[in-house]
Amino acid sequence: MSAIDLVDDGRMETRLLEQFVAVADEGTVTRAAERLWAAQSTVSAGIASLERSFGVRLFDRTGRQLVLTTAGEDLLPHARAVLQSLDRIRDLATATDAELRGRVRLGIFTSMDVVDLIGVLRTFRERHPLVAVELMTSPSGTTGLVQDLTSGRLDLAYCGLPVVPAGITVEPLREMPFRAFVATDHPLAGRTSVSLAELADEPFIDTAHGFGNRVILDQALERLGIRRRIVAEMNDMPAVVRFATAGLGVGVVPETGVSHDGVAIDLEDEVDPLRVGLAMRTTPSPNRATQALAQDIVAARR
Repeated sequence: MSAIDLVDDGRMETRLLEQFVAVADEGTVTRAAERLWAAQSTVSAGIASLERSFGVRLFDRTGRQLVLTTAGEDLLPHARAVLQSLDRIRDLATATDAELRGRVRLGIFTSMDVVDLIGVLRTFRERHPLVAVELMTSPSGTTGLVQDLTSGRLDLAYCGLPVVPAGITVEPLREMPFRAFVATDHPLAGRTSVSLAELADEPFIDTAHGFGNRVILDQALERLGIRRRIVAEMNDMPAVVRFATAGLGVGVVPETGVSHDGVAIDLEDEVDPLRVGLAMRTTPSPNRATQALAQDIVAARR
């Protein structure tokens, strides 16, 4: 534990804890400042002030990244708990739904419409103008979103994993079956159905590791003893469809309804559909603003 000069004035502002948690989550002062709508100098000064209050270093710099020290790792869950308790106090003090206030952080997919989210958010903002909704994504897809939800970086998240960690509940939103996507001039384009074994020697285009559809398909292929060659990995399923139907490989992903110029073929093998739901932590109990947005999203499911 790296000590620094202790300056304890007996007070600690909530905003300093918010800055500490934001920097821990984001890894840089720049991203933390953007998240908090604050100047970088303000966040840097806040972290320095907090370190002086505790008398220890909270972060080490590794290149451009700020990494928690042992002391920072020990203090982070307590800082989160304090902020959650304050949120709960504000929540209990709210008299009516019209007075709901605070922040809800929602993890979403980048290019796939699960529900009419724009419509949901527009109506939600009209009913709850004092609630700020922040939309976030993850480069590792649904796995990353669920990890962020579990750690407290998110309040709600889309989830397409077949299994979720303990303490997470998922409300179903949409179910999408897998299909094979190929170009119109592909030798299999005239087929109405195809097996995964017939596609085994084809170059595959797929999403990156961590995406729910990738997890499901990899499990199905392993169960069938099929190995494949992936030539391109995308950060969303519509991109897989577009590249596959352009003739750059085959794509086996859920049918999202995205427009394309190729051919979609039914699968002969049993592959579980992608079941997308809205995930939420059960502990601590979500505040009323989070519950209200969750109810609106679920009500908009197809």
